[in-house]
Amino acid sequence: MSAQTIPKTQKVSLFNEQGDTSKIQYVEDFSTPQISSPTDVIVKNYYAGVNFIEAYFRKGIYPVSSTPYVFGREASGAVVAVGSDVKELSIGDKIAYLSPNTFAQYTKVSASNLKFVKLPSSSNDEDLKIYGSLFLQGLTALTFVNEAYNVKSDDFVLVWAAAGGVGRLIVQLAAQRGAHVIAVASTDEKLQIAKSLGAEYLVNSSSDDVAKRVEEITKGKGVAVSFDSVGKDTFETSLSALARKGHFVSYGNSSGTVTPFPLSRLSPKNIQLARPQLFGYITEKQEWDHYAEELKKLYQSGELKFEVSKVYELKDYQQAAEDLEGRKTTGKLTLKIPE
Repeated sequence: MSAQTIPKTQKVSLFNEQGDTSKIQYVEDFSTPQISSPTDVIVKNYYAGVNFIEAYFRKGIYPVSSTPYVFGREASGAVVAVGSDVKELSIGDKIAYLSPNTFAQYTKVSASNLKFVKLPSSSNDEDLKIYGSLFLQGLTALTFVNEAYNVKSDDFVLVWAAAGGVGRLIVQLAAQRGAHVIAVASTDEKLQIAKSLGAEYLVNSSSDDVAKRVEEITKGKGVAVSFDSVGKDTFETSLSALARKGHFVSYGNSSGTVTPFPLSRLSPKNIQLARPQLFGYITEKQEWDHYAEELKKLYQSGELKFEVSKVYELKDYQQAAEDLEGRKTTGKLTLKIPE
């Protein structure tokens, strides 16, 4: 093993018990991970993307193995320690990666299943901010429009939370394929963002009857697919908006989990229902390599617009979570990790 000097304690954001955002804690003396296996890698984090999934863990919608649970699912950083069997990474390498527990100064991961891309050694602060925030939502959108439902030219595509992190990426990817994107958002300001990214039709969920508007737009036929990140409150609307042989892609719970229902409800229109998660599409190395490279090309070419709308300090994650869960934000939120 080789390593740079790593302090014994670090600053992290975590929770010890389930509940609302008041359960989020900023801890300044949390134990720092150490190399304990030949395949271990320790990364000193620079930026860590904020994602809605953290709320699902905190609220108990998704289980956690133990507490205290350090938040975070993605980051950019520099490798500061490697186990003796690690060959693909070296001390000083800058990387962007997916892993739990990234809302911390240091994160330990196993090289045997690490999802990462190497960044140029010349990467500046802006590069690290973007790449520490791009991959979870970017790959979610990219895999969903390819595999959860393969969006095609002239499809009518319903996108909920169309100005949010994943929503705005799905809008772009679907529009670039020639689909007719129907963007749903809660304010006209958010809808204008979706329009600027390629949405053809705009529906304000605060004032419009979404199902009626979809019926008008599609001339009664319905949409080929609904990408629904909202969950409980929008399930019935998504179901009614679908065309015969339509696809329901349910991937979020921002309003709560969908109420159990009989599968026979899908039969009248031969609806296909998917509840995908990103990691089911990038489990194998070749899958990760393919999609990660495609996402990088889309961003670097300018075909996919991605920007961090607001940066919070790690100590302010509670505020970031309140803003996100209170629907006060658009686009991507990111945490700057202290030195």
